[in-house]
Amino acid sequence: MAKRALRAMRRHLGLQVAYVSEFIGDMAVYREVDAPGLEHLIKPGDERSLDDVYCRHILAGRLPELMPDTARFPLAAGMPITAAIPIGAHVSVPLVMPGGETYGMFCCLGPEADDSLNHRDLAMMKSFAELTAFEIARERQSGRELDESRARIRDVIDDEQFAMAFQPIWSIARDGPIGFEALSRFSPEPVRSPDLWFGEAADAGLGAELELAAIHCALNESHALPADTYIALNASPATIAGGKLSDIVARARGRQIVLEITEHAHIEDYASFAKSLEPLRAQGVRLAIDDAGAGYSSLRHILQLAPDLIKLDRALISGIGIDGSRRAMVAALLAFARETGADIVAEGVETASELAMLRVLGIDLVQGYLMGRPVSCAEAFLTFGDRSRGTLGSSDSAQREVA
Repeated sequence: MAKRALRAMRRHLGLQVAYVSEFIGDMAVYREVDAPGLEHLIKPGDERSLDDVYCRHILAGRLPELMPDTARFPLAAGMPITAAIPIGAHVSVPLVMPGGETYGMFCCLGPEADDSLNHRDLAMMKSFAELTAFEIARERQSGRELDESRARIRDVIDDEQFAMAFQPIWSIARDGPIGFEALSRFSPEPVRSPDLWFGEAADAGLGAELELAAIHCALNESHALPADTYIALNASPATIAGGKLSDIVARARGRQIVLEITEHAHIEDYASFAKSLEPLRAQGVRLAIDDAGAGYSSLRHILQLAPDLIKLDRALISGIGIDGSRRAMVAALLAFARETGADIVAEGVETASELAMLRVLGIDLVQGYLMGRPVSCAEAFLTFGDRSRGTLGSSDSAQREVA
């Protein structure tokens, strides 16, 4: 914004140099510069003492904001910088922040005097300066918010201000859990859903670090779960491509691991991403595409990545017992999965009628409140540690949900 404003104003005035400066202590630091062909005179990052430039004199009223000819103003004419640059015409106005603080100056100048410059030009200059000041204030606020966000996420990671909950993934054929999805639960303020925490971490540049911390925590806690069940871990493509998951997986003590990629995750280069999956798959890690059927991206993920599991979005499961179009879509995805050797997991199963229809369609793996809510590892062990207690539809959690 500031760069465009400088260029537009410089061209309008017919001058050769335009800049935005920031006052830092007793120095004027040039933040943005538009001076084509004169970069040897001034460039971003250069600084000058405020004693050597016009700024203080303009702010104090000793020099005017508009000087078509600096030779007419003895104070300006006598300053060494006037001859050194040289400065013949000069227009400069303060950049005032919303709180009244003077950030620096918005300035245009040229080596020759220009008597065509007038107060209409000065008024336009002030308008551009006001817009630039607003943009600078917005950027500074965004910077402060980003710093606060990074500090907040850093505290969450360093102090492990989260816990893991485990939701069973049920096999109808086995009549018991075949796996558990590890889900993060955050304790600090503000209270909000995990996806918002991970979203903030990604915006703050700490997304992969938070995901890896959650995955490490999940694997540490999962030792109490039945040994023959797998753990499903959510990971973004960026975290997987980062290459740090292999070391964490290697410390998983033989636990079967499934990595889930959401439908909403963007993958720029499928060939490159598939390459990053190879060392994980060599370690026995399986891949699941989450939220299948929620949008076009999930179909691309499925076709390009050949997942081991396809997790059907809740939107396909809700009301499947009375909606023929949903049944047709699920049947089509099931046929595709059988053809490609993938397993189907139906997510969001909440009613006995939904479960009954999924059984009729031939789907074996289901997940949802009907089978059990996400619970701590200790609760999961008490409920599912003994397979005989995990009868589908008769567990305590299932009875509570159906009632």
